[in-house]
Amino acid sequence: MDLFYKQMEFEEARKELQMELEKGSSLEDIRKKITKGNKQTKVSEQAPKRYSTPKRIQRRQRDVMTLLNKYAAESIEEKPSVISRVSSPIELFLKAKEEQGCGSILNKQIFKLGEKKILALVTEAIGKKKVHLATDLGGPLTLHWALSKNVGEWQAPPSSVAPKGSVMLERASETPFADSSSSDPPYQVQSLEIEIGEENYVGMPFVLRSGENWIKNGGSDFYVNFSNAAKKVKKDVGDGNGTAKALLEKIAEMESEAQKSFMHRFNIAADLMGWAKDSGELGLAGILVWMRFMATRQLIWNKNYNVKPREISKAQERLTDLLQDIYKTHPQHRELLRMIMSTVGRGGEGDVGQRIRDEILVIQRNNDCKGGMMEEWHQKLHNNTSPDDVVICQALIDHIKSDFDMSVYWKTLNSNGITKERLLSYDRAIHSEPNLRRDQKDGLLRDLGNYLRTLKAVHSGADLESAIANCMGYKAEGQGFMVGVSINPISGLPGGFPELLQFVLDHVEDKNVEPLLEGLLEAREELRPLLLKPHDRLRDLLFLDIALDSTVRTAIERGYEELNNAGSEKIMSFITLALENLALSSDNNEDLIYCLKGWDLAQKMCKRGDDQWALYAKSVLDRTRLALASKAEHYDKVLQPSAEYLGSLLDVDQWAVNIFTEEIIRAGSAASLSSLLNRLDPVLRKTANLGSWQVISPIEAVGYVVVVDELLTVQNMTYEKPTILVAKSVKGEEEIPDGAVAVLTPDMPDVLSHVSVRARNSKVCFATCFDPNILNDLKEKEGKLLQLKPTSADIVYSELKDGELLGGSSTTLRDDDSPSLTLVKKQFCGRYAISSEEFTNEMVGAKSRNISYLKGKVPSWVGIPTSVALPFGVFEKVLSDDSNQKVAATLLSLKRKLGEGDFNALGEIRQTVLQLAAPPQLVKELKSTMQGSGMPWPGDEGEKRWEQAWTAIKKVWASKWNERAYFSTRKVKLDHDYLCMAVLVQEIINADYAFVIHTTNPSSGDSSEIYAEVVKGLGETLVGAYPGRALSFISKKNDLNSPKVLGYPSKPIGLFIRRSIIFRSDSNGEDLEGYAGAGLYDSVPMDEEEKVVLDYSTDPLMTDSKFRHSILSSIAGAGKAIEDLYGSPQDIEGVVRDGKIFVVQTRPQM
Repeated sequence: MDLFYKQMEFEEARKELQMELEKGSSLEDIRKKITKGNKQTKVSEQAPKRYSTPKRIQRRQRDVMTLLNKYAAESIEEKPSVISRVSSPIELFLKAKEEQGCGSILNKQIFKLGEKKILALVTEAIGKKKVHLATDLGGPLTLHWALSKNVGEWQAPPSSVAPKGSVMLERASETPFADSSSSDPPYQVQSLEIEIGEENYVGMPFVLRSGENWIKNGGSDFYVNFSNAAKKVKKDVGDGNGTAKALLEKIAEMESEAQKSFMHRFNIAADLMGWAKDSGELGLAGILVWMRFMATRQLIWNKNYNVKPREISKAQERLTDLLQDIYKTHPQHRELLRMIMSTVGRGGEGDVGQRIRDEILVIQRNNDCKGGMMEEWHQKLHNNTSPDDVVICQALIDHIKSDFDMSVYWKTLNSNGITKERLLSYDRAIHSEPNLRRDQKDGLLRDLGNYLRTLKAVHSGADLESAIANCMGYKAEGQGFMVGVSINPISGLPGGFPELLQFVLDHVEDKNVEPLLEGLLEAREELRPLLLKPHDRLRDLLFLDIALDSTVRTAIERGYEELNNAGSEKIMSFITLALENLALSSDNNEDLIYCLKGWDLAQKMCKRGDDQWALYAKSVLDRTRLALASKAEHYDKVLQPSAEYLGSLLDVDQWAVNIFTEEIIRAGSAASLSSLLNRLDPVLRKTANLGSWQVISPIEAVGYVVVVDELLTVQNMTYEKPTILVAKSVKGEEEIPDGAVAVLTPDMPDVLSHVSVRARNSKVCFATCFDPNILNDLKEKEGKLLQLKPTSADIVYSELKDGELLGGSSTTLRDDDSPSLTLVKKQFCGRYAISSEEFTNEMVGAKSRNISYLKGKVPSWVGIPTSVALPFGVFEKVLSDDSNQKVAATLLSLKRKLGEGDFNALGEIRQTVLQLAAPPQLVKELKSTMQGSGMPWPGDEGEKRWEQAWTAIKKVWASKWNERAYFSTRKVKLDHDYLCMAVLVQEIINADYAFVIHTTNPSSGDSSEIYAEVVKGLGETLVGAYPGRALSFISKKNDLNSPKVLGYPSKPIGLFIRRSIIFRSDSNGEDLEGYAGAGLYDSVPMDEEEKVVLDYSTDPLMTDSKFRHSILSSIAGAGKAIEDLYGSPQDIEGVVRDGKIFVVQTRPQM
């Protein structure tokens, strides 16, 4: 940076001196002006003042909404015709063996020899092992082999094991390969089989002999393990679904060429970029996976190929130029493109690459260090330089600075993944340790420091110092035969930007990292506008932004110690900075932006002493966690299938494949942000008096602990022993499996979600645990017998002995001989549609009857929507209509399949129901009834609108065969054929908010207390298991004007809809005594809801305490009025529109 300013000042001073001389000034006059101090160059006047103190920079006030990106990538269906990959002879041989059914496969290994392969397949049938070997190597081949009883040893095989034609030697045997071929599919290989029998051998070492030449595995013996325990069998990656399959197969085909050198790899990647771009998100994901496998040394970097550094540099430059071009034109893929660029070096403007080759010679000559390790490194650099050279150079510098401490040299190497074995693996191996003299110290530190910059300029485009220098410009003169380098400064940088970058460099190692973080983020904010528009040096700007992003992450991690004893305000400040950094790097960051606004509001509430600040901040924290989880799930969906498929094709180590996406996430901003959230969570819970648990169903339980990933995967199981499930994921719509007496989870389903209601009705303990230490302790008790004693806010658990199981209050499994619930099959009443005045027990379910009962009885300030219904029996009548004979026959056949236990038939039945045609009489009656009740008729807007309505009606009927509903009725032995579905038709109120009320607090059982949950938009996000929590509150029935907020909302999504009609399920099985059937069947709006990412920081329900008090009091008042009307606890659903309360349904609280 200093050099940059000095060069500018020198050039400006030279011009001004020339002008003064042209004016006729003498040299003496000019000298006098300078010595008097009144002569300054224009650059000196304009150069911004540099920060040299540790004080904070002054951040500009910005509207955070200017950071908003709403680019959502769409995967493109890859055209299979793009390429037809030809299977290799070895693959065809293997496929033929597998199809022959040669027994169970114990191990399968493919050894690569350049572009040729050796297959070793170990199978077992009837207790006898067999080894199948095949290769596409040419010429007569002989197998030189032995057997091992201990891994790696050579032991002569028994003559009975050796195939015919073998020659027995002292410690081995030799067996010739024979030609093996096929015409369909066509292939030709050399192969042989060895039957090991039942002998107790563990493996087989071997080498190959071709004439007088020995063929080995990279200098070592080949070795085949007979046990599948020795190498974890790769999981089935299927047929490449969820990937740009043809592109990945092309990459695999080109890998042997790519292994020759970085020049080859980068040029191949450049050649494939057009294909990747056209394949959309999955194509670029494939390139990222390939480059990441390269960067993490899972692929060979160089194989017997001598390439000049400038050729590598040129190939890098070609690839990164293409990446920057796609970045300009495809904003929806910028996040992936940044990740690809971070795995690839910058490449060389000004022929920086050639300097790698030249400068090492100068270093050796100037410092008299031409032998030993320095010469070996020189030979490696000349043959094929790689990113390892950056680490080696840094290790040498650290070694010299430590007064030549050899352990420091190895520490730097090892901490960056370079072992002694790796040094020896290079084509030009490094055998020696550095052997340098003290009199060389100053010169080597100077020259290696400059050389490190050259290496980073090529290999570490994202290195901060290198990236800044490339943007600000620098010049290095050539010496002798050396090539000179001149990097011009980037034009159009913001005013004061060099000063800002200098501040960052001055403070990059400060222990107090907060000022540094502010400087880094200010630099990223200043840089952002340049990244969003075309620029001839966009590549360098991107590498600078990637470097700043990376430095933010490392600075936050370094600052963890600073936060050990910090208060909540300090931690929230760090969270805001980390979240801003993540938002700056994300394509679709709307949710992150609203989280950022939420944290800003939380900090303001904290500073002004608002007693609700911690409760509000906890909701923002929960939402931020959901945003991180959503981002991780997206990465896993986009990247992991490509990692698994390409990893399988390239024979990448299975552990590297398994953790691929996890490591991508850990390397990004999300990981450090997650760590900060974990630090703040217990502070907020303590401040807001939240405790470690939210108890949703406070039932005492005794059972054995079973740990599962998802409740969904075990919902249809039956546990033979009373079971306490510790489930990582509970979404809200699952069933509680038979035999489960408790479900404990870190997930946060709503208290009024389906699974929560199910748990309370089934007398199952259900709770969310917020403390990871408690959760880990429970997981460690897997298989142990525990007793749970919940209160309304905590769970106390203790370990029991097996004999203490009897007598546990909720440990008795459900009795298989318990009487089944009875349904009365409803008949068609002769009417296709009825008004609310005609609703009776024989025609509609409780949902319809209750809404009709409320009309005219609730207070005038509570609205009730107009309703009509398609009564019981209409579905069966439509099915029997002549126009639907084919559908009826198909449905009958599918129901037989279902009765035989083929549950795949459920989905087929639902699709079949959607094929029903509407009898003209149904259309006529429904139109007349709706219009007679003052409701709009969809058909008035055109035939298409009626078709939308008819499809919605059929979806309600089809939901009788939802998996969850079907299995639920089976559990309680309801006759599914007797279940009938009426359809309640209501006009949708385009809600500002939706709510659910339980007029007896379901968590505590307190009948003096109303409990309610409120969401923004339609109520489907509340009852439909959308992620996040609703706003929850309680209100004493004797003091309805004093609602108490228990938790603020964290749901990121709200649903909104145009004026429309909703068709609600209303079956005869939803409100049976002892069976909670509500929520099992679908309610379907005629129009699709719009999903909106919510900004709570501007919502009056969060920001206006008077408005919040008014709305919550009104909701509680409506609940109390309806309970008084029925004389029993009620479960009520409703909406708020322009401050007015509407109730859309009520039923007895279960």
